Amino acid sequence: MYKTITFFIVLFAFGSISFAQQDIQIGTNLLPFDRYRGGQYDYSLPDAINIKVLVWGYVPFPGQYIIPSTSSVNDLLALAGGPTQDANIDDLRLFRVNADSSQTMIKFDYNDLLWNDNLEKPIKIPHLQAGDILLVPGETRFLFWDYFNFTLSIVSTLAVVAVLIISVLN
Repeated sequence: MYKTITFFIVLFAFGSISFAQQDIQIGTNLLPFDRYRGGQYDYSLPDAINIKVLVWGYVPFPGQYIIPSTSSVNDLLALAGGPTQDANIDDLRLFRVNADSSQTMIKFDYNDLLWNDNLEKPIKIPHLQAGDILLVPGETRFLFWDYFNFTLSIVSTLAVVAVLIISVLN
């Protein structure tokens, strides 16, 4: 018993020494293996006019993007990693604050670009401007394995409780 308590006291003492405060620059990541999944991505070209736009929602890499002003929504969506499996690409939205401080929400269907076989009908995909926000809405979908894991966790918890009760009563 005393050996166990002594072991934990020594472990705590050495653990607190190893995690003592160091001279760390503000804004640096304390854990090098921890990956930050949002932020600022710079795809600017030195000889071009570059703009800052934002991507929010169901994309692998949401954040602020610095891109050439000639980039399209397709380029921006590709740079953000494309829509995730849970994204609703039939309801993409481009939020824009105009020069007169009015706000505009431009909705478009990305399925028109992906699945349109008719080239006679023009596809209207908006052009990006500085300060635009591309919203990729979506909803989390549960698959069979999600429901299976949830049910299995409840059944296993009930089984453990039943075994515990039986062992206490005996």
